[in-house]
Amino acid sequence: MAMKIEVEKFDATHFRVRVIEGGSETTHQVTLGAKDRARLAGESMEAEELIRRSFEFLLEREPKESILSRFDLSLISRYFPDYESEIKKRVLTKS
Repeated sequence: MAMKIEVEKFDATHFRVRVIEGGSETTHQVTLGAKDRARLAGESMEAEELIRRSFEFLLEREPKESILSRFDLSLISRYFPDYESEIKKRVLTKS
């Protein structure tokens, strides 16, 4: 079974992400502010899609169990300095 990433929006800045793979899943609480969304994706992408692609980025680098259970999306660049430049490329090439 392929990995599945589900993003559920609670309000303008709060989301729940479920990563399902095989017989297991993880759940993550993610926040994304308007300024960070604008910086990373502009108006070309919905917040849910930006978060999903950010999780794709993370899952290419670590197992789902290693992803923090609660974090702000801007925190990714602390752990992966290439995150912002890479996610901006993905926004441009996959929009």
